[in-house]
Amino acid sequence: MGIVESIIKKVLEKGTIIEKTKLSDSVYKIRIQSDGIGNYDFEPGHFLRLGVGIGKDDISLKDKVRSYSAWDINKEKNTLDIAIATHSQGIGAQWVETCGPNDTVYFKWKKGKFLVDDSANSYLMIGDLSALSHLYIINRNLADNKQIKSVVYSQDSIDFFADVDGANPFDFHVMSENPSTEIIQKLNSIIPEMKGDTIVYIAGDSRVCIALTNYFRKELNWSTKQIKTKPFWNPDKKGLE
Repeated sequence: MGIVESIIKKVLEKGTIIEKTKLSDSVYKIRIQSDGIGNYDFEPGHFLRLGVGIGKDDISLKDKVRSYSAWDINKEKNTLDIAIATHSQGIGAQWVETCGPNDTVYFKWKKGKFLVDDSANSYLMIGDLSALSHLYIINRNLADNKQIKSVVYSQDSIDFFADVDGANPFDFHVMSENPSTEIIQKLNSIIPEMKGDTIVYIAGDSRVCIALTNYFRKELNWSTKQIKTKPFWNPDKKGLE
């Protein structure tokens, strides 16, 4: 192990994988246990910076750590869940295929700005498999009286998975790769049904995030406050962070 990896381990928290579950052909759930989880000031929408390339000398420093959404947290048991989609075929996908229970992991919390915002009357949730767990935890932490519409997509129907509580609150769609035009066509009929102030969450494929952000800003004239967007992966780079 080199000096850089020794430093990474010192600045990251240490945890243990206690559960690995295959949710679909393309998605795994990983449950991590660590003593500090119970004391963390968690807010729905926080990410985990996870060391997935430690021990691999053939990858760059930036590829040794990847960000994943905190899908669920149990402070009493000091556990947190993340979902990792493998369709990007990047370093994180390679790691999740080979990791297993009792493996040691290194992580650090990342707050970011893609957080739950309960201030609107209605919500649009748009994303692919890489964003599904993040949209789930945002949805679970909105008040029951909120109107929620969604377009969650994948190229295969068997890829979709339920939320941690077994619920399926979103509308799943089988779509082609980079389906920006298809999504906009659906939104043209969905948006007129939205009531009151609306916030849209857009996440997943960077190409879709860019196209839809332009659609909401330039064609619908939505304000920046109404649009929350976060690219989770780039098809050319097989990862973003």
